Amino acid sequence: MTEIAHYINGQQVASTSGRNQEVFNPATGSSEKTVALASVEEVNAGVAAAKAAWPAWSKTPALRRARILDKFKNILWERADQLAEAISAEHGKTHDDAVGEVTRGLEVVEFATSAPSFLKGEFSENVGSGVDSHMIRQSLGVVAGITPFNFPAMVPMWMFPIALACGNTFVLKPSERDPSTSILIAEWLTEAGLPEGVFNVIQGDKVAVDALLEHPDVKAVSFVGSTPIAQYIHQTGIANGKRVQALGGAKNHMVIMPDADLDMAASALMGAAFGSAGERCMAISVAVPVTDAVADALIDKLVPQIEALKIGPSTDKTSELGPVVTAQHRDKIKGYIDGGEAAGAKVVVDGRNFKQDKQGYENGYFLGGTLLDNVTEDMTCYKEEIFGPVLSMVRKNSYQEAVDLIHGHEYANGTAVFTRDGDVARNFSQDIEVGMVGINVPIPVPMAFHSFGGWKASIFGDHHMHGMEGVRFYTRIKTTTTRWPSGARVDPEFKMPTLG
Repeated sequence: MTEIAHYINGQQVASTSGRNQEVFNPATGSSEKTVALASVEEVNAGVAAAKAAWPAWSKTPALRRARILDKFKNILWERADQLAEAISAEHGKTHDDAVGEVTRGLEVVEFATSAPSFLKGEFSENVGSGVDSHMIRQSLGVVAGITPFNFPAMVPMWMFPIALACGNTFVLKPSERDPSTSILIAEWLTEAGLPEGVFNVIQGDKVAVDALLEHPDVKAVSFVGSTPIAQYIHQTGIANGKRVQALGGAKNHMVIMPDADLDMAASALMGAAFGSAGERCMAISVAVPVTDAVADALIDKLVPQIEALKIGPSTDKTSELGPVVTAQHRDKIKGYIDGGEAAGAKVVVDGRNFKQDKQGYENGYFLGGTLLDNVTEDMTCYKEEIFGPVLSMVRKNSYQEAVDLIHGHEYANGTAVFTRDGDVARNFSQDIEVGMVGINVPIPVPMAFHSFGGWKASIFGDHHMHGMEGVRFYTRIKTTTTRWPSGARVDPEFKMPTLG
């Protein structure tokens, strides 16, 4: 059985820890690979390689760094299908969805190639008599990314392209559930001309995570995952003197107003709730129709579309909904549906008993799409992030009730409103206390040159990801004040110096 190894100093490195775990194909339920689980010593080796590479890389002109990333971007573009196949084989998402993931990650690489522009500093002449001042942004050193299973290509690419463009070196700890993507990315970066040690991959579990969080040479950590782990990453990293950006969980609501185009809203909900089997932190998992009439009409449009979902493996290019990542997660999702039903929610469409009949995929971790109606705020299926193909409907009687519902939830990652009313749209955009907002857009993920991040318990740390927030996170400001001697006598001053 093949073991997926680490990538250190420009090459794959076999593990010496003696620990590994199986990597499963969610569509078949079978395992053909294992992944190494690093020891502390192996983490230290990856960090040491990055530290040794940092002095030269940080002094490499930003234009040269950008050119390497541009070559990497072209490789990604040419081999998107290959990377998508690796993603689907270990995550389970459909091929088209995996290609979309690669494309969204590639957009951040494109942004990172603008490094010569976004790293420009500031200069002020004659801030005092014969005194000039200038500010520059410099890299931090070794930075680390700890990334989740649901986007094994895109989420790392939210991090490392900007970190590298800014002159940092990088250690990636990907999810142990779908690790192959990380090795392809590392090999293609080397092929693009990235020097040895600038980008390293350490496979592993909590041992590797803790070793990175505690290592004195790691200056910053980026994380995407569940809120409890995000809190842990943030607290532990800060306690060890690191910068931390940690993105957590979500429960994203979509408000459907009485004047909304219901065909448009229903279509948007289908993709936003059931795309990627609901395993997205920006999935719409709660529909909030305003008035019962809107709710009933929306259900009439949703039910036939949910029942008609094409559920299958990524090898079938017509599949719209793939399996979830593990058998344990499939059973957990079923438990949320069971709990909602027991608490009084109506199971309008039930995906719990879906059976995959495609030959070779009978043991995959498939679920059908599920629609729950009459969900209330006290139900666990509403309060917690299900992370599966389950759409809950919470009926409200007014716009303000819908807003109050959203404001009452602990998560505030993304939200949307569907309406034809400009006043409603403007007020919603301005007043809603959520980090990313869509107006007739169901999944308002910002483009790479803007920044991604939620509010409240959906984020820990001061910086969102990619865009200029990413640049600010991966750099520190240095300001230099300069005076050249003119030959005139300068007497000592013992008061607070002023330059004006």
